[in-house]
Amino acid sequence: MKLTIYAALACGLAGAAFAQNDCAAGKTLTDGTLTVATGNPAFFPWVLDDAPESGKGYEAAVAYAVAAEMGFAPEQVTWVRTSFDQSIQPGAKDFDFNLQQFSITEDREKVVDFSLPYYSSAMAVLTTQSVVDAGAEPKVENLKSLLWGADANTTAVPMLTDLIDPDKQPMLYGDNVDVTAAMQAGQIDAALFDLPTALYLAAVVLENGVILGQFPPERTENPDQFGLLMEEGSALKPCVNAALTALKDSGKLAEIEAEWLQETTGVPVIE
Repeated sequence: MKLTIYAALACGLAGAAFAQNDCAAGKTLTDGTLTVATGNPAFFPWVLDDAPESGKGYEAAVAYAVAAEMGFAPEQVTWVRTSFDQSIQPGAKDFDFNLQQFSITEDREKVVDFSLPYYSSAMAVLTTQSVVDAGAEPKVENLKSLLWGADANTTAVPMLTDLIDPDKQPMLYGDNVDVTAAMQAGQIDAALFDLPTALYLAAVVLENGVILGQFPPERTENPDQFGLLMEEGSALKPCVNAALTALKDSGKLAEIEAEWLQETTGVPVIE
């Protein structure tokens, strides 16, 4: 009886800090460790300096915040690297959850599990200075006449139809690297990316890259939402969702977004 009382007191003193850890107990790949995946490499502003273990960058910070809510200390978080395409395939995973800007879609949910959304993306128009000099403006009617490119494996094509409905069918490519290469070569005028990715591409990848404007998430009926990706049927999913709900309710998730995905980018809103 005395042992039971002491155990109850210990649980009471531990409080909420261990409540989510109880949820996750026995459900991670490695007991006592949370294995988190990101891209190889992982890019700004999602991860700074390709070092997710630093906790710097939006997705790195979200991962550690979720881990803390689940009762894992930073030293109990282990990082692995995966490709985007590899991660969305069916089958066993070498991670507990994965953050690589995975849009939650019905097709993907047939083979993997997603958490509740941790980010609703503002979509931005990436183009080049030469297209702007030729008269491109952040207005929907103006954007219709541009020649668009898109990654055929993402939600960019239906998003283009929803937001812009271009006059010409978009050129489709195997991945976003090919999209930006086509833009650099002058084969297409513009492409849609989530705002943080567009900021990175304009600053680092695309020579004379320009972000023409952005669509706020509420402009679309179904804004692109990112979820933590898990193996289908993951027993950890309820724990991850509980952690994300707590972060949203406390305002912590909004604080992380404000710190790493600031709205003070100077990118105009498309009319």
